[in-house]
Amino acid sequence: MNVPPPEAAKQQSKVCSYRKPTAPLLPLSHLPKLPCSYLSSHSPSPIYPDSDSLSSPTRLTLSLSDGEDQLDRLQQVELARGMPMSLWRAGTVQAWLEVIMAMPMYIRACSENVKSGKVLLGLSDEDLELGLGVTSSMHRRKLRLAINDYRDAENGRGLSKAADLDHHWVAKAWLNDVGLPQYSQAFHTHLVDGRMLNSLTQRDLERSLNVTKKAHQVSLLLGIELLYMLNFDKEALQARRAQCEHQNLDPLVWTCHRVVKWVRDIDLKEFADSLQNSGVHGAVMVLDPSFNMDSMATALGILGNKHMIRHHLTEEMKALISSARSGGLQQHHDRLGTMSTPPTPLCHASPPTPLRHAFLGQPTSSASRHTHLDDEGSLRRRAVKVCTPPDYGRKLAILLTPSHLNVNNKC
Repeated sequence: MNVPPPEAAKQQSKVCSYRKPTAPLLPLSHLPKLPCSYLSSHSPSPIYPDSDSLSSPTRLTLSLSDGEDQLDRLQQVELARGMPMSLWRAGTVQAWLEVIMAMPMYIRACSENVKSGKVLLGLSDEDLELGLGVTSSMHRRKLRLAINDYRDAENGRGLSKAADLDHHWVAKAWLNDVGLPQYSQAFHTHLVDGRMLNSLTQRDLERSLNVTKKAHQVSLLLGIELLYMLNFDKEALQARRAQCEHQNLDPLVWTCHRVVKWVRDIDLKEFADSLQNSGVHGAVMVLDPSFNMDSMATALGILGNKHMIRHHLTEEMKALISSARSGGLQQHHDRLGTMSTPPTPLCHASPPTPLRHAFLGQPTSSASRHTHLDDEGSLRRRAVKVCTPPDYGRKLAILLTPSHLNVNNKC
């Protein structure tokens, strides 16, 4: 048996004496209990690469140095969820920005400049850009909308239901439901959440989110319109969808996948896969007055000489959405502040509108595009003068005005 020499033993004893004693581990009962919604909404997602620091998911465990800091940050998050913003201290502001808003890239500037929730409530767009370094206009909008929501909550209204729809849900679940998952990365990069959905315009979709196809723009706007009609209540939407999952009822809330299932059920399964990534969902079928049998047949890839199949599709669409369209369009037009109009017959196409051109794959001429842009201002002014609907109603008034409405008639 080898015995270390006395000098080596003394040296080893000296080194051991400098080691910092380890702190005792806290029992699990001391840890805060977090709701399942928090854990699911902030868990890392393997779908998106982590190479871009401006768009990667929340990195709570990566950004904290040890367990005590992590526990403190979680407690600050809970304070942010249950306390008025005007009462927040600096640590709560930073936890809210990093975890709830998923913007850890602005933490350093925030810690240097924003010391309380009262300061946060008073920030202007210029303050966000110059003081916090938020150069992305979409990120600034997200922060402004959230701050306004918290300001309204302090007046007794409570946070909006849209606050429960984080950017992970929008980029993955919602875009998948409307049949446009190909835009997930763009929505995720800009951190589009429920509040931002309610603010998106056609220009935002085209310039910031790279949605250039008119049909896809309309699909997204009508998907947002459905959320608005349900007050952005995700649970209510899921409950209605569950009730009609195996019944041909309530097509207004159908996802693109439910529409595909219906196409298979009416013995057109050879065409069903054509609807993948098409943006055809229930709100498009019900709320778009120009979407008819020809639109659906084109989306399904049914040729014009397939007269018997097209007739079969017409009858099935009549049975499915005629009654739903009457009620859905009435509610939709009431919100937009426009006159109530009878639904477009499903078997006869009305004169093409810009929306119809988009779904039928017919390019619009340069002159018609300029005319439509000129009409947008008129329609926006008309919507404002007739009533004062939410901003989103004015967006849809531009894209979904019935074809027989004289858009050149200015108020």
